[in-house]
Amino acid sequence: MAQLRIALAQTNPTVGDLAANAERLVTWTRDAAERDAHLVVFTEMFLTGYPVEDLVLRTSFVDASIRTLEEVARRLDREGLGDLPVVVGYVDRAGLAPRVGQPKGAPLDAAALLHKGEVVVRTAKHHLPNYGVFDEYRYFVRGDRLPIVRLHGVDVAIAVCEDLWQDGGPVAVVGQAGAGLLVVPNASPYEKEKDDVRLELCARRAREAGCALVYVNQVGGQDELVFDGDSIVVEASGELVARAGQFREELLVVDLDLPVSEAEPGTFPYDAGDGTTITVERRVLSQAPVEPYQAVPAGIAERLDPHAEIYSALVLAVRDYVAKNGFRSVILGLSGGIDSALTAAIASDAIGPSRVNVVLMPSRYSSEHSLADAEDLVARQGINSDIVPIVQIVTAFEKEIELSGLAAENLQARVRGMILMGLSNEHGHLVLTTGNKSELATGYSTLYGDSAGGFAPIKDVPKTMVWALSEWRNAHTREDFLMTAERPIPENSITKEPSAELRPDQRDTDSLPPYEVLDRLLDDYVEKDMGSQELIAAGHDPALVTRVIRLVDLAEYKRRLYPPGPKITPKNFGRDRRLPITNRWRETTG
Repeated sequence: MAQLRIALAQTNPTVGDLAANAERLVTWTRDAAERDAHLVVFTEMFLTGYPVEDLVLRTSFVDASIRTLEEVARRLDREGLGDLPVVVGYVDRAGLAPRVGQPKGAPLDAAALLHKGEVVVRTAKHHLPNYGVFDEYRYFVRGDRLPIVRLHGVDVAIAVCEDLWQDGGPVAVVGQAGAGLLVVPNASPYEKEKDDVRLELCARRAREAGCALVYVNQVGGQDELVFDGDSIVVEASGELVARAGQFREELLVVDLDLPVSEAEPGTFPYDAGDGTTITVERRVLSQAPVEPYQAVPAGIAERLDPHAEIYSALVLAVRDYVAKNGFRSVILGLSGGIDSALTAAIASDAIGPSRVNVVLMPSRYSSEHSLADAEDLVARQGINSDIVPIVQIVTAFEKEIELSGLAAENLQARVRGMILMGLSNEHGHLVLTTGNKSELATGYSTLYGDSAGGFAPIKDVPKTMVWALSEWRNAHTREDFLMTAERPIPENSITKEPSAELRPDQRDTDSLPPYEVLDRLLDDYVEKDMGSQELIAAGHDPALVTRVIRLVDLAEYKRRLYPPGPKITPKNFGRDRRLPITNRWRETTG
């Protein structure tokens, strides 16, 4: 057996900022070298950030990716880091002739090994996911090479992300060809309870490949996606060796005892078990094992509980959206209700209370407790606040245009949206919308009103989860939260009956069923794609099924106009769920 010290660079790249990402690669590699690592592994498409979407269809972008890879390899060598092999993800091209149906330029979701100033090997993702948030047949062509590089006597194979999730392909070939270690750069987005799925997957694939497995995952927010890190190392038996923390950058260093290989270098084709052939390219970097040394203890980070996990994802999403898009501050409307209260707490924890601005905009129908609860929250969190009564503004509109019923109610929401957008333009704040998933599902929101804004932190959070997260946050804090306030959400905002307060004595239950009933039905219809008959068979009331299906289907156009927000459930509104707006298909219960 031979020893290898592997450094897992669980990092937070920025899409499109190749220079900054390359700078981070050098910094983290230097840190790994100072900790005597023998190999450092970065994440999928680290140099370009992930996902880059249609940027990969630009020749200039792919050229820049390849050029940056080669430049950073030379820089590592110039700075005395060339002896430390580095695995890193980037975008390459396959060099295929153009044809109809093939992505322009034939881009590759690639990974390379850098050593002594050179790009020693290049490979690319074999399995291209095209489900959920992924659309990779649009962007990439399939890779068909599997590099196995001998490092200090140990054969190290490299595969990319989805190649773990599908049967056949690189993992099957590693099982046939043999290797001592399989390293896998990943950009695997977060959704609740995914960490258990990942661990089981890594253990199973390690046993199939017959070797230890290093799974390195990206961390950070990118538009609607959040990456949670949770990098994993397992032995060939599938036993967990080391695990990084969630929602934080970390250089996880682990020592492994791995088999020494005497396999001959060369190029060999293998049946991938999925109808394709993968070419194994074996080469030797160093044959002699390192001298025996004292191993460092492997760290296994404690898992977050489900509510801490979701809340941390929302905080990280807001923090990175603000930072990566160059905003200095945020602004939102504060009503005294639970949705805006939770949104304010997330923002304060993400970027600090001094950068959070709220506007209290009471109308003629606002209750006294709403204003009092909002003022209580401002005092608890220490955020910036202003009061802008909207009664006279609404009255001025009503003098010029006659509105009644729903139109009159929505006017109030649109006035509030106009005020927030005006202050955003004046001061450069990012407007946070405060609607939850239950409202977004049923269309219980006002276009150009409470849906106006730039980012929607709780867009994928059902109403019942809004309450649960609020109670969790009042009972907990974390060292990476920038707000130090305890119990930042007023108790009355959590316990009082929800209301939009757009007409006298209005309650949400005037328009919607109780949220505990509604959310169970929405979960089955939206997340699980059940039809009406399946919903009824699952125990939902037939009349309510008909009513809710109609509400959800008719609100598709509203959802298309809603700001982006972080995905935390298996199926969010946006990248996961895309239905036609013009659509006469109707589920029936008869």
